[in-house]
Amino acid sequence: METNSVSRVSEGDERRADAIVEAAGRLFFTPGFAPVSMDELARELGMSKKTIYRHFPDKRSLLAAVLDRQFAAVEDTLVAAAQDAEGQPFDVRVHRFLVAAGTELGRIGAAQLATGRGGDAMLRQYVEQRVDTVIYRRIDELFRHGHREGLLTAPPELLFEITRGALERLFTSRLPHDLDWTAADLLRATVDTVLYGAIRPTREDVRPGAAIPAARDDDKEVNP
Repeated sequence: METNSVSRVSEGDERRADAIVEAAGRLFFTPGFAPVSMDELARELGMSKKTIYRHFPDKRSLLAAVLDRQFAAVEDTLVAAAQDAEGQPFDVRVHRFLVAAGTELGRIGAAQLATGRGGDAMLRQYVEQRVDTVIYRRIDELFRHGHREGLLTAPPELLFEITRGALERLFTSRLPHDLDWTAADLLRATVDTVLYGAIRPTREDVRPGAAIPAARDDDKEVNP
């Protein structure tokens, strides 16, 4: 009987903690990332702050739990995207994965969180580490795989840095507003540019490749 009672209490506590994390996620990740107080969270849940603090001793620990849930969802989405594109040509697999990754980064506001805007600035390093583990390591591995298969005309390290910089800059820029494009459209254009370039060849038989550095001139013997 005691075991069952303890089990019921534990299950009830777990459900309450899940409800707190879910409500906190809705509030913390609203557009604009307005600061959310524990008082507001308590009102949203219809419970006292004392109850919240019994599960999460401070706001930082609650934010960490919210981010854990968010990044678990991101990981599930990216795994599903990779599985759906399995067996497709390499560029299709890269395209689908990058669109999924960029969409998830935008959805959770990773760029704003990593720069300390929205949420707790003390969690900046935590956010950066999770983004690196869940998203960027996968992108790096994808490009390196393409390189091993002889499918890339540029070094995978270069493509990775370009892609990472483009994704991070995209979500903190005014381009969607200035171009009157949706974020999703701008993301697809960015991915297409990384994969296929932005300049159309003037003739169908001309397909300019990436400029791979050759030997330096000063390393060669120069004849007068």
